[in-house]
Amino acid sequence: MDFAFNEIQTLFQNAARDFAEREVAPLVEEAEAKEEIPLQLFTKLGELGYLCPGYPEEYGGGGMGKIGECILYEELGKVSSGICSAIMVQGGLATKMIAAHGTEAQKQKYLAAACRGTKIAAYGLTEPNAGSDAANIQTKATRKDGGYIINGSKIYITNGQVCDFVTIAAVTDKSKGSKGISTIVVDADTPGFSRNKMRKLGNHSSPTSELYFDDCRVPAENLIGEEGQGFKYMLESLTGARISHSARSIGLAQAALEKTVAYAKERVQFGQPIGKNQGVSFRLARLAAEIEAARWLLYRVAWLFDQGQDCRKEAAMTKLYSAEVAVQMAEAAMRIHAGAGYLAESVVQRYYRDAILYPITEGTSEIQQVIIARELGL
Repeated sequence: MDFAFNEIQTLFQNAARDFAEREVAPLVEEAEAKEEIPLQLFTKLGELGYLCPGYPEEYGGGGMGKIGECILYEELGKVSSGICSAIMVQGGLATKMIAAHGTEAQKQKYLAAACRGTKIAAYGLTEPNAGSDAANIQTKATRKDGGYIINGSKIYITNGQVCDFVTIAAVTDKSKGSKGISTIVVDADTPGFSRNKMRKLGNHSSPTSELYFDDCRVPAENLIGEEGQGFKYMLESLTGARISHSARSIGLAQAALEKTVAYAKERVQFGQPIGKNQGVSFRLARLAAEIEAARWLLYRVAWLFDQGQDCRKEAAMTKLYSAEVAVQMAEAAMRIHAGAGYLAESVVQRYYRDAILYPITEGTSEIQQVIIARELGL
């Protein structure tokens, strides 16, 4: 049993931290104000081989598995939750099904380009009437003339406003229920494809969109894997995505903790730093323990994933726990900073606005508890 990163992982952690602090941090304020992702980060990360660290090196990835991904997302999450979100989708849900079930031609056209950062990817699952009930999607892909005609819409799509292609779940045989759902790649320049930017409370530097498909014609070779297997592929991909999501949550929580501890040492009231008051120090001590516990759970589950073990239950656990810890830490940061944290120019209010999304995306906390309960046989 090893409780430390190996040499390569440690070097990558240092490199990812340096990149986040040197290349990402200076861009965050403007990106948040403009509600845009700095697109140059995709190519910069791609050139270094950091953009999709979990994928094989032959496609431009880092070959470091899920642990490598989590290392990157934790470091990016400390600096910017929104930017981390955009990068996380690029190396996760948007491309995972291509990596796992795509043809070699699809991998060369889409996966390799995503790893290099020359194409930006998005994943389209959620619809206005299909959120947690993912099997209820209405977007249709009808077979015609050797291809598919796609009609429907998607909502809350990360990278949707800037993507070059989107991997979507669409109904190819309604009579089969969830077994009639397939996964198809749609290029953004396909006639009939359009998008509309959505404004959000937080994660402003992550562009989010509604996507519309109006008689979008795509070739049959854009089908990923087998027809009717899309729902299965989606569930497989969500397991890995929930682990990655946890890394971002822990990154934000750690940043909020460090910021708040520093403030508690500097802020003096009644003749002493507020951190000397047990009401403050005990709360931070408890949260520091929670964050550390969440981190150990995360990397344990990432290790299980890399070993090829079934970790659906554990992925739900780490997603649930880290998301809730991040919210608790962000709220504590707001309370302890008080008025100073509430100011628009304070990073603390951004931590709070960003963190409260975490129990919702990649499956709500309630859905995670449903999964865990089922895995327990309840």
